[in-house]
Amino acid sequence: MSPWNTSTEDDLRHLLNEWDPVGVADDVKDEYDCMLTPLLQQLRSGASRNEIGEFLRHELEDHFSLDPLGLRPEAMASRVMDWWTSIDPVNGAANA
Repeated sequence: MSPWNTSTEDDLRHLLNEWDPVGVADDVKDEYDCMLTPLLQQLRSGASRNEIGEFLRHELEDHFSLDPLGLRPEAMASRVMDWWTSIDPVNGAANA
């Protein structure tokens, strides 16, 4: 069982689908689900914005075979971190 709830996964899925680096989220709602668990694990472990950005960059290059240059993984990392902090500003969503 995940240490986070379905709502947390759904919220992160929504963020990733808004970013939609592959351009398929309108048709394939679970395209980025492969990133949910690793991202949530990193967030719960206290990963930094830079670490999240590096993870996203790695996924774009290695998993999706995309050039991350125009996809701005660092900007998406900022969005993810802002969302995570908004869930629980004191603990960074430690209770999510």
